[in-house]
Amino acid sequence: MEFILLSGFRKELKKLLKKYRTMEEDLEVLKSFLVKFPEGFEPIVFRISNLGIDTKIFKVKKFRCKALRGSGSNSGIRVIYAYIEEEKRIEFIEIYHKGGKKDHNKDRILEIYE
Repeated sequence: MEFILLSGFRKELKKLLKKYRTMEEDLEVLKSFLVKFPEGFEPIVFRISNLGIDTKIFKVKKFRCKALRGSGSNSGIRVIYAYIEEEKRIEFIEIYHKGGKKDHNKDRILEIYE
């Protein structure tokens, strides 16, 4: 499985790393999970529907962040990614803490995959 961090994702990750130092390590754990389950499964990963595009877009709701003590998988970190099945590739689109942002950026997703 190939993993690509899109530029917007990289910028957001860099900001989060300042506050949550384990974020890169936590992301590697997520990648190893996605190698086995690229489309995830509920309640960990949900497919984002009603985008009007063919690309499969998913939201990771149960992202384990070690730097957020006591939160475990309910850390509040959200990861949005696209799974391009034919090419066995996952593109990370967005990462954010739900305390600072309500929901994923639908416009960004459509700009990339429409």
